[in-house]
Amino acid sequence: MSGIAKSPLQRLSALGQSVWVDFLSRELIHGGELRSLIDDDAVVGATSNPTIFQKAMTEGDAYDEQLHELAAQGKSTEACFWALAEQDIRDACDVFRPVWEHTSGRDGYVSLEVDPRLAYDTLGTFREAMRLHEAVDRRNLLVKIPATKPGLGAIEDVIAKGRSINVTLIFSLRRYAEVAESYTRGIERLIAEGGDPRAVASVASFFVSRIDTEADRRLDQIGGHDNLKGKLAVANAKLAYEHYRQTCMGPRWEFLAAKGAVPQRVLWASTSTKDPAYPDTKYVEELIGPDTINTMPEDTIRAYQDHGDPQPRLQGGLDEARRVFDELRAAGVDYDDVTGTLEREGVEKFSGSFDELLEALAAKQASLAPA
Repeated sequence: MSGIAKSPLQRLSALGQSVWVDFLSRELIHGGELRSLIDDDAVVGATSNPTIFQKAMTEGDAYDEQLHELAAQGKSTEACFWALAEQDIRDACDVFRPVWEHTSGRDGYVSLEVDPRLAYDTLGTFREAMRLHEAVDRRNLLVKIPATKPGLGAIEDVIAKGRSINVTLIFSLRRYAEVAESYTRGIERLIAEGGDPRAVASVASFFVSRIDTEADRRLDQIGGHDNLKGKLAVANAKLAYEHYRQTCMGPRWEFLAAKGAVPQRVLWASTSTKDPAYPDTKYVEELIGPDTINTMPEDTIRAYQDHGDPQPRLQGGLDEARRVFDELRAAGVDYDDVTGTLEREGVEKFSGSFDELLEALAAKQASLAPA
């Protein structure tokens, strides 16, 4: 690399933040684009969710051949979806396997979400997460579990079984603290039962841009507080990162680390800018810090490669971040209600995407079925 100017995302990675792509499709995996994201854009992981699969599977014909075979076998639409999704994730895991090996299991992961309709079912989520790990059968798979109250028990139980988890749909600081505690307790149980914590990876996916979208909407309703718009998401993330750093200190964590446990890194999710009034790289630029991940849609990756300016900005401005919370409270924005609303809507959105995906697949299945 000497003598060659490093790209913005390579410089960002050198500051300790991993770049994952927030999109997957069969064409991306097999058309060479995923490989070029790794080679050219410093991408070291990938995430998927029901909305992403809905987009990938219902556009084009990349899935038609396998769907035709499954339809001919009389598989249900739901069984077809999981067969298609598990194949994509397996293939993507294989593409990222060299990254996983090169980074000693720090990066190189691909995420697959449990059925979002199980978000409030602890036992159902646990069983589905274990099933997906068995079905995909790749060491660099992260199964995604939403951070609902019932999800917390499932997260702890799956970690205690030595399986790797991406905890998704985290919006509030309180819920993030509960997620970090669930991970720690799961690791403690795993060690107590003689398991090897070195085989377990986990990330906590803290959602960003949606926080500003909801807070800004409420500020518009209240009126007269434009100076507070676009500030809560970054303040929220900075305080979450402070909590992450504190969980990696002290005798409780030091004991686990001595046994080989690795911290549950924070992953910034929903980092595309929703409001065109804000810079298109806002939620990358302001959240760069060591031991974090930013999972970016392809458009955000392109924008950052074009005009990103990576600097370590995450650890500064904590007093200002706390002040944002105080000022929003004084303005009449209820933080707990904002984050509770977003969690509920996040589950509803993914469940809705899943239902729409099954409907579209059923229609496609019918058109491909033998006469």
